[in-house]
Amino acid sequence: MDKSEQIKSLIAEIPDFPKPGVLFRDITSLLDHPQGLRMAVQSMMDLTRDVEYDAIMGSQSRGFIFSAAMSYENGKPLILARKPGKLPRAVITAEYDLEYGKDSLQIHADSLKKGQRVLLVDDLMATGGTIKAMVELTEKSGAIVAGIVVLMELVDLKGREHLKGYPVFSCVKY
Repeated sequence: MDKSEQIKSLIAEIPDFPKPGVLFRDITSLLDHPQGLRMAVQSMMDLTRDVEYDAIMGSQSRGFIFSAAMSYENGKPLILARKPGKLPRAVITAEYDLEYGKDSLQIHADSLKKGQRVLLVDDLMATGGTIKAMVELTEKSGAIVAGIVVLMELVDLKGREHLKGYPVFSCVKY
């Protein structure tokens, strides 16, 4: 079994969560497995081995798990993209669409420098809204999106279509 299939086998599938008709992919079962997190992080690093970047941005909250581990392993600064009201200094904000409304992410206004190359990290890409907000935060800062890596990609939701022109990598696809 290849690494992608091993990772997939550790992700629990929960039918009808959070509402009927939805099949939720739960990464806590992967994190419960002694080698699950290591395998997932290593796979994400392998996929982005040839991407040149200066910093890593992870999104709240599950994206923090993978971005923090990658930041530590690669000795790169970690930028946290948080929900509004969670960061104490001046912020930059980007809105994104939800199924029934809008949400937003913020980073500290001084987190990124102009021209800095940033690797965006999250656990899941579905419609691409969260990642697109991270792209906007990066570019509003004058920084450059060097690449995007996610643990899971829900291909049928076509999030990748909203990220044309950016290198996108995913460990497992559903």
